[in-house]
Amino acid sequence: MSIEAVATRTQPLNPSKSGSSDKLALVIPTLCEAENIGGLLDHVRAVLDTLGQSYEILVVDDDSCDGTGGVVSAIAAADPRVRLLVRKGQRGLSGAILHGWRNTDADILAVMDADLQHPPELLPKLIDAIHGGSDLAIGSRYTPGGDLGSWNFFRKLLSATAVWVTWPIQRHGLRAKDPMSGFFMIRRPCVENIPFQASGFKLLLEVLVRSRIASIAEVPFLFGCRYRGASKASIKVATDYGRLLLRLYGKRFGFGLLMGR
Repeated sequence: MSIEAVATRTQPLNPSKSGSSDKLALVIPTLCEAENIGGLLDHVRAVLDTLGQSYEILVVDDDSCDGTGGVVSAIAAADPRVRLLVRKGQRGLSGAILHGWRNTDADILAVMDADLQHPPELLPKLIDAIHGGSDLAIGSRYTPGGDLGSWNFFRKLLSATAVWVTWPIQRHGLRAKDPMSGFFMIRRPCVENIPFQASGFKLLLEVLVRSRIASIAEVPFLFGCRYRGASKASIKVATDYGRLLLRLYGKRFGFGLLMGR
């Protein structure tokens, strides 16, 4: 599909009813998510098992101290489609996602959060978008039909501002309404051998700017509330995002030497 033909889809897609030879790898990064991960894995498998889709789930844990690894290991022992990868001495959502993608041979690479804010029921619609020809399918809070849920005004304003400042560096004809989403899937050839930044929490933005994509689908969803556990949002997250923006602006507008390549 040419760039000129790309259109962001704004209505829910019909879930896939038939299987595909393309294998899906869903990466779920974790850091102290023992209270959430077991229920999430049960829910995700129940959804995916209705599709006839070949898949595996890779839980990439940053050496949690709350028993997250033990919960996942118990499930993995009974279901080989679930795998636990533990990173020692490393932190960062983007790095965890990339680690999972490097440790799978799947054709479709995906990610979702472990805190139950991303609804597993959206997975069939994202898969359907990929099978329908899109290179990248995004669970979107900003496309019509999506919503930020119970966030307060200040947090919504910060989120909208963070999205707005990405507009100049996204490619014309391939701009996503929710470049900050942590719920998406992409075809493997689009990201193969691209050295993405491992630090930080906003991998999708760099994927939008640097990957080899020609088409995007955004599927709306309602962002849920964290069920249990603590949010990972922090000053460091904001600082990492600022550094990523500077780096991408530098590459986009040709002052990479000033930004530090």
